[in-house]
Amino acid sequence: MRKAVVFDVGRVLFEWQLAALFEKLIDDRDELDWFLANVVTEEWHFEHDRGRALADMVPERIAQFPAYGSLINAYATRFNETVPGPVPGSHAIVERLAGAGVPLFCLTNFGDEFWHLFRPTQPIFDHFEDIIVSGVEKIAKPEPRIYEIVEQRSGRAGANLFFTDDNPANIAAAKARGWDAHLFTDAASLEAQLRGGGLL
Repeated sequence: MRKAVVFDVGRVLFEWQLAALFEKLIDDRDELDWFLANVVTEEWHFEHDRGRALADMVPERIAQFPAYGSLINAYATRFNETVPGPVPGSHAIVERLAGAGVPLFCLTNFGDEFWHLFRPTQPIFDHFEDIIVSGVEKIAKPEPRIYEIVEQRSGRAGANLFFTDDNPANIAAAKARGWDAHLFTDAASLEAQLRGGGLL
């Protein structure tokens, strides 16, 4: 069986930062920093990645921070603006792997509702046989169950899966299952790892 490559999405295939949206909406840098540290935080956003509905999250947050209601609503309606663009070099690697016939999969912590907004805008995902999305499965990395789902849906396990992710905890969880897992830092390092594994 041919080894498959499994990509994370955020900060591996695409840049992602909440500030990319909110720096358009909050002029004062100190207020922006406070807002991202206390109101629309990555930790709070992760609740949606794990499967919590925006219809529950957003009104609850507005009740906590009523002065920021319009900005919290912007998080829900303008999420695609938190993705400034592709990670430099990563899409070229995907294209090369696809051209070589390497089976490709994604494993991403991504909210279900946001995924359905984002996925149609990005044809790069057409190269992937399957995309396992935490918000759809209602379980997120680094929980072992989501890696098991990848194994089931890809028909592969252990060393037959090469995985790249920017989060050390997610890499450790993959390695615990015997995957060939590598921490993503940049496309050049990923290319070297893939070359070393005979995939490029």
